[in-house]
Amino acid sequence: METAKFVIVANPQEDSKLPYLLRLPIDGGLILKARDVWPRSARVYCHAFEEEWPEGAEVIEETPVSSCRRRGPVIDLVLDRKQLNRSQFVFTETRGRPAIFWQTQKAAKAANPGARIPRARAIIEGFTIAIDTRERYPYRFAGRGVATERVALAAGDYAILADGDPIATVERKAFENLIASLSDGSLAFQMQKLAEIPSSAVVVEGRYSALFKLEHVSGAWIADMLARLQVRYPEVPVIFADSRKFAEECTYRFLAAALADAPERP
Repeated sequence: METAKFVIVANPQEDSKLPYLLRLPIDGGLILKARDVWPRSARVYCHAFEEEWPEGAEVIEETPVSSCRRRGPVIDLVLDRKQLNRSQFVFTETRGRPAIFWQTQKAAKAANPGARIPRARAIIEGFTIAIDTRERYPYRFAGRGVATERVALAAGDYAILADGDPIATVERKAFENLIASLSDGSLAFQMQKLAEIPSSAVVVEGRYSALFKLEHVSGAWIADMLARLQVRYPEVPVIFADSRKFAEECTYRFLAAALADAPERP
């Protein structure tokens, strides 16, 4: 299989203020015009390139790609090299017009020095959470401005659906159920299903430290099994939320954030 590559060439449009073209190995080959070849100390402005990829253009850089993934309005790009290897493309709006900014962590901080978390609520409201029909004593999400409906879910206990398909799912685990599913191996199959969904998580009603206070099973063995699953399925975080109350809060916020970041469907 041919290795995916990140390619930079000179923009053949001589009158353009963006002198470089970038080709990302995603969406069939996403082509962007860019002001620079890397966001070293500042974010680089980019714009969609409406024409075909210019064959025979001067190649400035061609680098193997370790990972290129879309996460909502962001594309994370990881190049297969030791330095200048991690960056992201943020799709946003400025003054009502679409804009794309290419940035690294250093460039993002430089663009917004001393930034603080905004006080205003960033979570959207007025959406519907699907609850699996097999879920006993489900969360009510009272006072959070959401509706709920009972649906037979293929994976997880709570989900956000779009055209009947899950775009985000949470598997709820009481602490005792987590131990049982790790002991009999069923959690591995559940996480395998969760990994097929764009955004998913396992939320545990308990503390991680409680794993090492078990009486009838080795806590170290349970912790090892959990660690193996987290390595095998890194896209499915396991969140220890302390109690049922905070697990409900965590589930609500995870689903709301996943919905806010989900790409729009045609």
